[in-house]
Amino acid sequence: MNTTRYLPFVGRLLIGLPFMMSGISKIMGYDVTIALIKSSTLPLPPAVAYAGAIAVEVGCGLLIMVGYRTRVVASIFALFCLATAVFFHAHFSDPNQTFHFIKNVVMAGGLLQIVAYGAGAFSIDSRRSKDGLPAGALQGAK
Repeated sequence: MNTTRYLPFVGRLLIGLPFMMSGISKIMGYDVTIALIKSSTLPLPPAVAYAGAIAVEVGCGLLIMVGYRTRVVASIFALFCLATAVFFHAHFSDPNQTFHFIKNVVMAGGLLQIVAYGAGAFSIDSRRSKDGLPAGALQGAK
């Protein structure tokens, strides 16, 4: 048995779970999250940014874990990570913020690997392509 076929699934779990946990913590900490959004340079109304962050973190977190529309979801996550880096962590005089900026850029890079190579064998995307359903951009999902 080839154990490397399990790695994309494990990788998707390790990416999706922290995003989901972050989204759930935003739901539980509405006031703190809104205050953080207001203190950022994000050019969106706080309520819109709050709803969008939860939708991306919880919704896309679940989708990437199960491997559904994985390339699209990973693209959304990569953009989300880059936007978070620019609007929340671009305070380079603070070493902690610089660390978080770099962390978000690294996550975007890893997510672009998923965009390039797909969900892997253990995913809804892989199952859909095997069943003859429209797979869209699933050419590397096996």
